Amino acid sequence: MPKKAERNWAMFIHLSQLLNILIPFSGFVAVIILWQLKKDESSYIDKHGKMVTNWMFSYFLYGFLALLLVYFGIGIVLLFLLKIAVFVLAVIGAINANNAKEWKYPFMINFIK
Repeated sequence: MPKKAERNWAMFIHLSQLLNILIPFSGFVAVIILWQLKKDESSYIDKHGKMVTNWMFSYFLYGFLALLLVYFGIGIVLLFLLKIAVFVLAVIGAINANNAKEWKYPFMINFIK
């Protein structure tokens, strides 16, 4: 079982992506910084950092595809649903990380292994 500090850092990594709501791309930068600062100290933190980074890359890809679909009218709805999904999934990921449970983001593409 990971130590409380490791679980807290993993939780912060998940929650830091919510900064995208305030300033675009700031959540992605925060995820990368937190992960890089702590990845060598704990395999648990490293695993969660990779997972959130993969989810953020997937999120940007899905967002780009939704932007392309704006011309067909469905893109706006998809962008709205994507924003809700990011918020909900980040909170779920943070709770699971803090409880030392295995959980993967749905529809996440593994860019980084």
